[in-house]
Amino acid sequence: MATTPQQSPAHPVYVIGGGPGGLAVAASLRERGVRAVVLEKSDAVGASWRTHYDRLRLHTTRRLSGLPGLRIPRSFGRWVARADVVRYLEKYVEKHELEIVTGVEVFRIDRAGDEWILHATGGRRLTGSAVVVATGYNHTPRLPEWPGLDAYEGELSHAREYRNPKPYAGKDVLVVGAGNTGAEIAADLAEGGAGRVRLAVRTVPHIVRRTTLGWPAQRSGILVRRLPAAVVDRMGEVIARCFLPDLSAHGLPRPEKGLATRQREGAVPVQDVGLIEAVRAGKVEVVAAVEGFEHGEVLLADGARIAPDAVIAATGYRRALEPLLGHLDGVLDGSGRPAVHGARCPREAPGLYFQGFTNPISGMLRELAIDAEKIARGIARGAARKAARGR
Repeated sequence: MATTPQQSPAHPVYVIGGGPGGLAVAASLRERGVRAVVLEKSDAVGASWRTHYDRLRLHTTRRLSGLPGLRIPRSFGRWVARADVVRYLEKYVEKHELEIVTGVEVFRIDRAGDEWILHATGGRRLTGSAVVVATGYNHTPRLPEWPGLDAYEGELSHAREYRNPKPYAGKDVLVVGAGNTGAEIAADLAEGGAGRVRLAVRTVPHIVRRTTLGWPAQRSGILVRRLPAAVVDRMGEVIARCFLPDLSAHGLPRPEKGLATRQREGAVPVQDVGLIEAVRAGKVEVVAAVEGFEHGEVLLADGARIAPDAVIAATGYRRALEPLLGHLDGVLDGSGRPAVHGARCPREAPGLYFQGFTNPISGMLRELAIDAEKIARGIARGAARKAARGR
């Protein structure tokens, strides 16, 4: 059961976003006796997990993916399926008796002295003692501004809309983007009956086995995350040469930059869940990056023109924080991402926290759990100081 401090803040802490990160912070705050209200714009928690593609499983192990105060059930297996993640999040809300308000979207956050004003759906004006923004690393689908895109009349969708290969049976499909999502969708299509599958690659990714000799890649990520990039780059190169085939003949040469160097630039390695064998077997063809669209055709960087039946753009997401927070000084950096995250607040905005805006090689859910505890400790200490000043 949660403990109750001698004097609680006059207003609750508002957590914006009912995904794993937001729920973890709310549970950690409740454990410390601080009231937290989770505002979720959809009609249920874990909204993004409910709409991911069917075959998705966690790329991190069950044991290292649980949130504070509740382990993921052993019956879910080592690599937890998408539907089981949703079940776990629902159980998490129930176990911690979290206060969730669904169907409420926050449009703007303003500072008012020591408090925060949230402008939300239906003209709501909510006052919070602190705010935790947990709207998600993958918030708004992003499409590059390809020349000719507006006039393209072919079938084009973002990877967020992909569920399974059934609608693509017998079709010629181009998947754009070789991150984890694009790689897995390409493999899924190849295994699920698509007539032809091509994967457009701009920058060759680092590919790692999910496990090597029974050892999960996530554990390696945890062990090396604080080592110098040059050391991790060299280790990654040795492991790749020992345990991964050379796919240069198939259009996927070994990356020029090291694994850690690329990760610090924002590119996480691709965990292999079928892509390597699909490429080696010719079931997934690697082609050059997409440069534009013209007369119903897709233009590639090497000058080739192709006319697939469908294009699936696995081209990433934007954080989309500017409408919410762009008017506040020192909160977002030049790329629209939080200037700080985790237990730190922006200097100009004490009491404003960001949860889940990194994508570490040590596993996102694991880091969400760690940061949730840190954020909750910081908020609880701040509440205690305010209570002491008020006596």
